[in-house]
Amino acid sequence: MRILLLSHSFNSLTQRLHIELREHGHEVSVELDIHPDVTRESVTLYRPDLVVAPFLKRAIPEDVWHAVRCLVVHPGPPGDRGPAALDWAILEGVGEWGVTVLQADGEFDAGPVWASRTFPMRRAAKSSIYRNELTSRAVEAVLEAVAAIETGRAPPAPMRDDDPRISVRGVCRQADRSIDWQRDSTDVVLRKIWSADGMPGLIDNLFQQDVRLFDACAAHGISGGAGEVVARCDGALARATVDGAVWIGHVRQLVPTSLKLPAAKVFAAEAADLPKMSGCGYGPIQYFEFGDVGELQFSFYNGATGTADCEALLTAYREALARPTKVLLLTGGRDYWCNGIHLAEIEAAESAADESWRNINAIDDLARAIIETTDRLVISVLHGNAGAGGVFLSLAADEVWASDQIVLNPHYKDMGNLYGSEYWTYLLPRRAGAANAARITQCRLPMGVAEASRLGIVDRVLTSAELTRENLAGLSATLASDDGYASRLAEKQRRRAADEAEKPLDAYRSEELRRMRLNFYGFDPSYHVARYNFIHKVPKSRTPLTIANHRSRRASERPTRMAVRS
Repeated sequence: MRILLLSHSFNSLTQRLHIELREHGHEVSVELDIHPDVTRESVTLYRPDLVVAPFLKRAIPEDVWHAVRCLVVHPGPPGDRGPAALDWAILEGVGEWGVTVLQADGEFDAGPVWASRTFPMRRAAKSSIYRNELTSRAVEAVLEAVAAIETGRAPPAPMRDDDPRISVRGVCRQADRSIDWQRDSTDVVLRKIWSADGMPGLIDNLFQQDVRLFDACAAHGISGGAGEVVARCDGALARATVDGAVWIGHVRQLVPTSLKLPAAKVFAAEAADLPKMSGCGYGPIQYFEFGDVGELQFSFYNGATGTADCEALLTAYREALARPTKVLLLTGGRDYWCNGIHLAEIEAAESAADESWRNINAIDDLARAIIETTDRLVISVLHGNAGAGGVFLSLAADEVWASDQIVLNPHYKDMGNLYGSEYWTYLLPRRAGAANAARITQCRLPMGVAEASRLGIVDRVLTSAELTRENLAGLSATLASDDGYASRLAEKQRRRAADEAEKPLDAYRSEELRRMRLNFYGFDPSYHVARYNFIHKVPKSRTPLTIANHRSRRASERPTRMAVRS
């Protein structure tokens, strides 16, 4: 089928559907919901058999859903209606939630239901549940609906008005989730913050200043006067509740063009005298050991890895290498493995160019340390998505193990033609080949693990059930005890020496950074403009041609008007 994805942005769910629908043999194009007339034009140009809307902030124009069948992905179970479904579910602490694929008609979220899925609700932030449970179930439901339409199944009957499952909720306002620090328990505080995590953030007051709160988790073994800020740890601040405390990882001030940054950095002066805690529930970097297997776990908010993060991770990596293990797992967070340099901290720096330069060199230092590790096997374990430099950082390891649910974006060019580093010109061609490396970085398309496996970027695909710590430790222990371990290590050392003799790592880095210096300091401001637009969420004025296939066709092939669905 020819399917048009209509979405407010090319977000994680839209990217997964773009990948999965293409893997299932469908022709897919994307149009960002910029204006109703642009939507109408896209339907006229593409003549889709079906429109799928994974993420919208307004209704599809009536003449569009009259002309072509449109499926809407609603982040709630059948009968749930309203614009803040997942917000309310988290805020109210429901035990089970769902996702529904319904056909657009004259009433918002009330059309015929083509497919749905349910899932147990995890105690986590809205953004995390959306990227994980909701996205995976939404993909299943959309594929079911598309298959049913493809076979010619008649549309299901709409829900009856007296169906007891129908629940209409409005927007979730600040007043609905405002924190009362003198009464709210830790669990309630977390649910309120989590219900707004990602967007819009929960408004609260810290040090007599209104801010939006993000990235919260329970603080273990910490208490104090309810509402008081009592500790700091790795950029986070601990605030006491009536029965414990919560860590606040990131905040954004309520001023124009403010940025989402680590809370302890925004309030550096106020936090300076607070006791520094560790091992109390908040720690982006942790190390575990299971016999011959070491696991270096890191989880940076939204996958952004700033200069200090890279330096701390490099220190932890070297400490892990000092341990007598045979296999070292580099395990990223559930939501993201790594997305490369920290664009928000760069934007907030006194000199964005200088901070960009420091950040890329810091992540290069980390990548080089991994590449040059020849005394044990190193495995990148990707529970969550990875983008740009994060993808190439994972390739520095001997093997890449990845969840079957993740999305990779192994390219930089959408960020103002950024060239990229992390030794990608060495790492990517040796896995995927020179021709594929050029295609991957130029096409700028999201990639699923099936394609990544075919290209040699991912070595092992694991299900959620296989990504438990116990199973990962078992798989790694098998590698460590394998009869071929010693010969494999010898071959790794031989190849590294041969590669270095052919072209030193210094040469790759110098060539990449020469291009990066032009991005940061050159006359072309594209990188700085793109970074500003990305960080400040400036709406797109058009859909990138890399995903809008219908806009790159010759004019003579385009129809002159929108056909009407029979």
